[in-house]
Amino acid sequence: MDGVDAVLCDITSSACQSLAQTSIDYPAALQRTLLHLARTPTASMTTLASADREVSTIFADAVLTLLAQQDLNATDIRAIGSHGQTVLHSPDSQPAFTLQIGDLATIATKTGIDVIGDFRRKDIALGGQGAPLAPAFHAFQFASENHNRIVLNIGGIANISVLPSGSASHVTGFDTGPGNTLMDAWCQRHLELPFDMNGDWAATGKTNTTLLNALLNDDYFTKSPPKSTGPEHFNLTWLDAQLTTLANADSLLPHDVQATLLTLTAITIANAVTPLLSELPDTPCELVICGGGAFNRRLVSTLTETLAESDITVTTSQQLGLHPQWVEGAAFAWLAWAYENNVPGNIPAVTGASRPAILGECCKAS
Repeated sequence: MDGVDAVLCDITSSACQSLAQTSIDYPAALQRTLLHLARTPTASMTTLASADREVSTIFADAVLTLLAQQDLNATDIRAIGSHGQTVLHSPDSQPAFTLQIGDLATIATKTGIDVIGDFRRKDIALGGQGAPLAPAFHAFQFASENHNRIVLNIGGIANISVLPSGSASHVTGFDTGPGNTLMDAWCQRHLELPFDMNGDWAATGKTNTTLLNALLNDDYFTKSPPKSTGPEHFNLTWLDAQLTTLANADSLLPHDVQATLLTLTAITIANAVTPLLSELPDTPCELVICGGGAFNRRLVSTLTETLAESDITVTTSQQLGLHPQWVEGAAFAWLAWAYENNVPGNIPAVTGASRPAILGECCKAS
């Protein structure tokens, strides 16, 4: 919930080439509002509706900024794929629901470009989790005949896409748990910084085993896929509740908690990845990291150490031709292309939906 990435893509049936990218930070007041919405299911309708318009305006500004930087016009663009900003995701509720804001009509009218969005709710309607949706794009972009690849996206939440060599029809994936969301929130609380650059603050602390074990005791980590989660579950309220159960919580230093949160992310990813390796074909296996967490050097090194005894090579999507910060934006550009070309955007083995489906709705600019 720190801002929006816009990625310019040239997509065909055989390849997605990412050409340029720009990012716009959310204003501090909007970021506080979004965090409030994600943590407060009883937030006012007025707050939600206002944030919906404000987010969509920033999304449109990101598109227009990128076009200006590349000397392009609206007529040069076939469509915008807009995931929206998730504020609530509850796939296990009865009925299940997911909510992304960022009004498509506002984006379309401000940019003059057709917008395809609302990708998750069709999958939810078909009995799925509505997430993660990136695995279909990961399979399109990164699957290999000669290598098993597990694509690890470390955003606020971490998720994996399992791509067996030569077996695109057997793609699986799920959310492993917190990625950056807890570390970012703890950093904001104690340092008033948006995130822990390179994991440097975490590196000054020591993992507290008692706290780590308490956090690992959450039921989500032992739940079987399909599964997905979000910051509405893993947030500071959740962390504070865990801290109150510890006898020595008052003596925990903030940087030790940060170190523990980093270890939590690394261990839960490793615990998710390791059992999968024995099920893959007998070809080399790569863990391909993308998302903002790819730039947290301390996190990547801790994860690499945790997986040291596994037969897997740790790399980033940069080595496969796509900058780690561009992957998620490219994924939703591809989902817009998939909508336009009648290509299913979900993988039932990943989300639990009853069937593959064309995802999204289109809002015309005209």
